[in-house]
Amino acid sequence: MKRRNQAETEEPSRTGLMDYGTYEPYDEPYARPRRRTNYFAWTLAILLLMGFALAAWLGSFYIFDQPERPDSYRILQKLHKIEPPKRFELTAAPAGEFLNPQQLYERYVGMGAAELARANAELTRNYIRNYQQVRGLVPYVVGRYTIVATRELGAGDVFTSGMVALTHAIDNGELLMEHVYPASPEALPLMKQTLSVGLEVKLERTHDISAVIHADRLVDGRMMVTVVPLLYGSYTVTRGLGTFRLQPPLSLNLAAGWPLFKSHERSVIEQRYAEYRQKAAATQQGGPVPIPGLSQSATPPPAQNELVRVEQARPVQGFSPPPVLAKNDKLAKPTPLPKGKRGKKPTPPPKATPAPAMLAQKPGAPSPTPITIASARTPPPGIPPEPAIQPVAQAPSVPAATPVPVLPAQPAPAETANVALASNAGGGSWKTFPPGKMPLGRLIGTGDLRDVAERGLAGERIYLKGQFVVNFSDANKAVMRPRAKLTDKVLHFGGGSSTRIVVEFPNGYTPPPQGAVVNRDELRPYEITEVRKQEDGQLNVFVREIMQPN
Repeated sequence: MKRRNQAETEEPSRTGLMDYGTYEPYDEPYARPRRRTNYFAWTLAILLLMGFALAAWLGSFYIFDQPERPDSYRILQKLHKIEPPKRFELTAAPAGEFLNPQQLYERYVGMGAAELARANAELTRNYIRNYQQVRGLVPYVVGRYTIVATRELGAGDVFTSGMVALTHAIDNGELLMEHVYPASPEALPLMKQTLSVGLEVKLERTHDISAVIHADRLVDGRMMVTVVPLLYGSYTVTRGLGTFRLQPPLSLNLAAGWPLFKSHERSVIEQRYAEYRQKAAATQQGGPVPIPGLSQSATPPPAQNELVRVEQARPVQGFSPPPVLAKNDKLAKPTPLPKGKRGKKPTPPPKATPAPAMLAQKPGAPSPTPITIASARTPPPGIPPEPAIQPVAQAPSVPAATPVPVLPAQPAPAETANVALASNAGGGSWKTFPPGKMPLGRLIGTGDLRDVAERGLAGERIYLKGQFVVNFSDANKAVMRPRAKLTDKVLHFGGGSSTRIVVEFPNGYTPPPQGAVVNRDELRPYEITEVRKQEDGQLNVFVREIMQPN
């Protein structure tokens, strides 16, 4: 019995020892079971993110490539990614073509609705981008137009300040033009007095750069173009005293839509203008009413009063001393600056006073001797003779005259009060030279023009060499740009598109055509007359042709 109880007590202890050996305290029999990965949800999320990235990418192209849309323009303005329209100069305007009323009508009347919409989008886009990415030539307007109606611009127009004039072409009755005059509110009272009905607007290629920014086909088949002057200059009338100046708009309200004169407003204006012309013709002549675009003579009569643009007066620059003459009567090279003073501008020498012409007279004569006329020295070949004033002295009545030796007269300096710079005077006359025979001077490339703009010419004769592309060509003037190489475009070396070369040609020369490439080396350079640097870094280099044609 005792052994039986002992066996029963030993059995649980043995099993306890066995259970203790197989028990693992780190096992969690009641832990949460592991979930399976939902690959479908992750795939859907990744696809949604990819779609969002693609939509943002396409939206950026839509916004940045089409700033003429009102919503795109508004977003770009909030992001500060668009600049307001800027003022151009006459010699720095974008490359374009000048179209008269007949050419404008023929260009846009043959376009379909879709083609005209694409052309209008490109015209407005170029204006918003300040003509920085232009494909082709910018259309400019020339010709004579008569104002039919004017009104003030407001918040409901594309241009929110200034005035707009509705005009019709004098020599083509199928074309209307709405000319925009953006200006500050202070100039509006004078503009309302100046821009009156019946006033003629004369646009010329030598004074006006008015670009087409929209074209619209009317219901009756006529065409109407919207024009903005890129110069934003000053205007006056030929029989008036007031002058107003335009200002580029700070922003555009593209949601107002084109054109500025809507169809209902335009029809009312044309009806009133027809009544006005009938009354004016009946009171003045009593003859038939003239029809716009049809005149009795081949050329329209001159206007009694017309609106013209006024050039701003430029200050006359001081006279620079002529180059130093060496003993052999050839132009000597200028003295180089010291190393320590290379960055400073040289002090201009004092102006020389003109010396009076010398008269030859024999000294020590007891009686007055006759005075002979001094003869001028014969100039060496290659330098044009300068006119010298030769005063004539009357000889007194003396029975015997003693011969007097003739002294060379000193030529009087040329008058500089009425001398104009070559950049402001076109089609003048100056001396030209064969290739390689020009006077001595310093030869530079387009990369050294900024140094010349900062230091100035300082009376030094400087020549320009390089390869240029003609952007604009006129009777005696051509506007060129340096032709940059591929490496210069990538590394941003040289002058590039921020440098314009304005070349003046003497009378009898034919400037190169637009689009031509001009090469000038050390044998046939241009002579620099002036270098101007604008506030935005633009360099306007004025040169003149001094080489004789081949």
